Amino acid sequence: MDFTERERQVLIEIEKWSGQMHHEQTDFEMTYDKWLENSLSLIPENIRTEFFSKLDNWLFHLHAILQGSQFQVDARERLIHSARIFNQDIDDISDLKNLTIDELTYLTENQIAKHRLYSFAHGGLSGTGGLLLLGTDIPAITILNLRIVQLIAMTYGYEVNTPYEMMTSLKVFHAATLPKRMRYQGWEALIHDADGNNQNQYFYNGSEELTDETWFELPLKHIVKAIAISVLRKRMIQGIPLISMAIGAGMNYQLTRQVSDFAHNYYRFRFLKEKES
Repeated sequence: MDFTERERQVLIEIEKWSGQMHHEQTDFEMTYDKWLENSLSLIPENIRTEFFSKLDNWLFHLHAILQGSQFQVDARERLIHSARIFNQDIDDISDLKNLTIDELTYLTENQIAKHRLYSFAHGGLSGTGGLLLLGTDIPAITILNLRIVQLIAMTYGYEVNTPYEMMTSLKVFHAATLPKRMRYQGWEALIHDADGNNQNQYFYNGSEELTDETWFELPLKHIVKAIAISVLRKRMIQGIPLISMAIGAGMNYQLTRQVSDFAHNYYRFRFLKEKES
């Protein structure tokens, strides 16, 4: 099937966006990578393997819990009702593939805008330095960003409750949260899968390993953020810890922006490639 002019424009936009992920490592980043590698090498390999295996299992279970939650079921129904504004014949998530790329982009951007606001608000609250909010910051921001990946996938007509789509959405989340210098490699791996004839797969046949040493930078950043908030929360401006709140809100918003942009570009690329085939 030939692309419309608008679909060709979207593919060009995605290509330009992905090109911006090319990143040449700085001396500081190379030094940091070496330090992290040396630090992790001090931990016995069997302990590292078990740790990342448990982290993978945590992400799998978190994904399944989210997908089966009433909150997500309601979001699924709202998505279908919203899509009927454009096409009255839509009854299921897979029917969303009958919409145009602009209609799908509109629905997706509505989801993204809400989740960026949630992320910003939660980051601001965690920036007040409350022990409960700080302690739950990493799980909460993980849940929020996994959820937006799921919603973007559903908006483009992919049911994320099948083994293949569940694993794909987790790999999208993983690649989107990699350090900037490694993100393009994650993108290329996903695009390679999208270029194949995987759209009708039910089971996932590739590697099910997600996290490793390369992903360790994300939790480290949020630990550093928590320390900074704890130190700065006593610096009040008119009785409000604005500096620590700005740090929390800014970092959480930036992460959700990064994840949602990555996921949106991946799923609209995949939608167009499948339409072509």
